[in-house]
Amino acid sequence: MDLPRLRRTIRGDPLKADPSAQLRLLELQELDAQLGQLAHRRRSLPEHSVLEELEQQRAALDACVRDLRITADDTAGELKRANADVEQVRARRERDQQRMDSGAIANPKDLERMQHELVSLSKRISDLEDIELEVMERLETTQQELTKVSDELADVEGKIAAAMGARDHSYAEIDGEVADLHARRGSIADDVPDDLRALYDKLRAAKGGVGAAPLRARRCEGCSLELTASDLGAVRAAPADEVVRCEECQRILVRTAESGL
Repeated sequence: MDLPRLRRTIRGDPLKADPSAQLRLLELQELDAQLGQLAHRRRSLPEHSVLEELEQQRAALDACVRDLRITADDTAGELKRANADVEQVRARRERDQQRMDSGAIANPKDLERMQHELVSLSKRISDLEDIELEVMERLETTQQELTKVSDELADVEGKIAAAMGARDHSYAEIDGEVADLHARRGSIADDVPDDLRALYDKLRAAKGGVGAAPLRARRCEGCSLELTASDLGAVRAAPADEVVRCEECQRILVRTAESGL
């Protein structure tokens, strides 16, 4: 028997615990594995990726709506100024036309000059109306695009709400299972001595979620390695209430009827 090797394995004075309490560790480990699976399932819900993509779409559409509203407001202001320019020139042409029609201008040269000015004003009005029309068309196009993008944004927001609802439903189901497992875990943990449970929790945190494993057919189920003849001899020689650990992975090694000792 290689008792010094076993003592190195369990690192110091052997921890003692009733064999039944050691077996309860395997039940605790199974529940903790299920809790870990549920935590992974919660983190990996398909709704997460769906929501991430939808949130990106919403952000892009929201920015587009914001830009279009700014463009629409600017274009509306431009149209208002274009309207004012047309009305201003029209008013001037009407005043000049009224002066000519009233006979207030008797001098032939003044009259000829006025007629040329009226022609120029009419041309100016035509040019301004073309500008006004172009601005109106741009505003209409922008408003149509704004309506379209706003509808797309509303559709995406509806999909986000639906995905969040599905996610929350899955959360509720998982959280219900977690609560049940925690209740069962608490009952089992009460049957495990504090020092053994503390060692198990410490190892589980350091060993990828597995703190205790059964010795099955001379193999540690924690690291899947078969114990050497020397290590098996040390385990056989250890009292049943002595807590032994795997020489390779240092996890708590629980002896069962299937250990092959």
